[in-house]
Amino acid sequence: MPSGLSRFHDLTLLALRLFLGAFLIYGVWDNITSAARMAEFEQFLTSIRCPLPPVSAPVSVWAQFIVGVLLIPGLWTRWAGLLLAANFVAAVVLLAGVGQDFRQLFPPAILIFVGLCLASGGAGALSLDKLLKGRGHRYA
Repeated sequence: MPSGLSRFHDLTLLALRLFLGAFLIYGVWDNITSAARMAEFEQFLTSIRCPLPPVSAPVSVWAQFIVGVLLIPGLWTRWAGLLLAANFVAAVVLLAGVGQDFRQLFPPAILIFVGLCLASGGAGALSLDKLLKGRGHRYA
């Protein structure tokens, strides 16, 4: 890829990571800081026949929060992408099981594919992953 396009690609990956990371953190912050909001999420999971809502609710919330925190600096991005995809595969399966249509499934489904793109392609040059790889760390 020509270097100008590569730079643009790295900037768009950075923008994606920043936006998605902030969105995920924002989306679950109320569940983390309020037992009442977590209980509402548990009730929602019960209503869509999710197994073990008292366990599933905090696992999903904390998974999304951790993914958001990792995406912003681009740390362990491939693992974060896999976790993102897995969390939203579960969401799509559960929501499809209660009759949500294609349009309603699009928001969680697209996050599966974004997660898979990050898992397969990594965070790009503007990331802690790249910095750690340059220093010889095995993960990045």
